[in-house]
Amino acid sequence: MSLYRDEGVVLRTQKLGEADRIITVLTKRTGKVRGVAKGVRKTTSRFGARLEPFTHIDLQLHVGRSLDMITQVETIRPYGEALVSDYPRYTAGTAMLETVDRLTLGEKEPALRQFLLLVGGLRTLVEGEHEARLVLDAFFLRSLAVAGYAPALSECARCGAEAVRAFAIAAGGVVCGACRPTGATVPAAETIALMIALLRGDWPLADASEPRHRTECSGLVAAYLQWHLEHGIRSLRHVEREPAREPARESPWAPSGEPVRGPAWEPARGPVRGFGPEPAQDPHIFRA
Repeated sequence: MSLYRDEGVVLRTQKLGEADRIITVLTKRTGKVRGVAKGVRKTTSRFGARLEPFTHIDLQLHVGRSLDMITQVETIRPYGEALVSDYPRYTAGTAMLETVDRLTLGEKEPALRQFLLLVGGLRTLVEGEHEARLVLDAFFLRSLAVAGYAPALSECARCGAEAVRAFAIAAGGVVCGACRPTGATVPAAETIALMIALLRGDWPLADASEPRHRTECSGLVAAYLQWHLEHGIRSLRHVEREPAREPARESPWAPSGEPVRGPAWEPARGPVRGFGPEPAQDPHIFRA
């Protein structure tokens, strides 16, 4: 009998037959796995409650022909218990699970970085030190970076010029005036600075951002993510967005195309923190 053991986070479940469920889990070493849990919908099930979305588990599986069989489950951290009572954090967590499910297309393909990001993101949501939408946007940006789709934020995505002027999703991030395609949006410089802070793990700057910049950042990040996934994230429609309470002001971009420099505009220099070989050592990033 071929058995293997791993730890993972339950992404979703679906009914199978009268009493079984198919459980989709992102595991630490194996990658995304779909396993059958026999009898978990019965009231007498030994581990039905341990196989709910958001739960960080240690599980044993038996290799099957098409779907593996889950034979043992132990709970490591029940993140769902803390999230279900907080609607903004619950919906943000749901969007995280759906995003990971769509980014990890192949089954049993190792995805350690995505696993570490997911566990760290859920932990950060539960701790409640940062606004839920900020945590979600940071998770989106870092998941895209792990998948190889990180947006250009400090120099033109097409020519590399530093005189960035707009944000173009199809171009891959910020663009200069010469490379700006039709339909590109012109966000505030503080919005781009917020995106850089979320990607790099600069929480003091992110937490100090203004509501209107958070709203603009969320819109850009969500659009960029869904463009690369080529599919909408259904759970995003339920995520609460903090409304912009301040009146709009003039564009922060000068006629020359140079952004108006200020304390909030700090181009990202050097490698993005949090994606090195030992990400758990950086205190500013999501940690597993």
